[in-house]
Amino acid sequence: MSNIVYLSLSLDKRSSLDNFELVNNIFEEMREYFPLVVETPQEWAEVAIADFDAFVLDHAACERKAAATCMSFVGAYPDRPELCDVMITVAREEMEHFHQVFRLARNRGLTLKSDHKDEYVNQLLRAVRNSPEGRFMDRLLVAGLVEARSCERLGLVGEALLRSEDSQKRELGAYYSELAVAEARHFGLFTKFAEKYCGVSESRARLAELIKIETEIVKKLPWRPAVH
Repeated sequence: MSNIVYLSLSLDKRSSLDNFELVNNIFEEMREYFPLVVETPQEWAEVAIADFDAFVLDHAACERKAAATCMSFVGAYPDRPELCDVMITVAREEMEHFHQVFRLARNRGLTLKSDHKDEYVNQLLRAVRNSPEGRFMDRLLVAGLVEARSCERLGLVGEALLRSEDSQKRELGAYYSELAVAEARHFGLFTKFAEKYCGVSESRARLAELIKIETEIVKKLPWRPAVH
């Protein structure tokens, strides 16, 4: 993960189009790093882009919920200061992403919607164990898996938009490609803390079990203009 750089940007100050090749190369490296068994087909991105307004609104909700997830770790585990410090930092990054997507939605004349259930996340959370130790490990690993899948799909949207002949869509493609890189960093942080606090072998064994569950969930859920 050391070769994965964190490329930050805002919708008001986009990176140069010269960065596209760099971002896409990094994204290809991340695909090999992630433990996802089932890859989302390129055709899924066409579904997302076909109703891009709906996708943007769902994406905004995902970023806001990601920030809330990070802060929930701070509230539940205040006795782990290193974890709390990093979770606060990640929560701020997720809120910045939310603000960016909020601006994107506003610029498209959209209004954010009230919360709705994310069946992908809810099904993963049902696999979280009830014991204090098991719950702590599983919450970290599930959060990491959600970040990994989100990264994959945001990257696919970015790649699809970059292939457009429309310059505005290509700029959006730059944003989504670079955002995917940032989400990959978050995946690495969650898994690192699981290994730090719960043991390397134990965490990796449990992650393998959760990956099997995630695989079955992804296979059964229909494609829609949403991140998950």
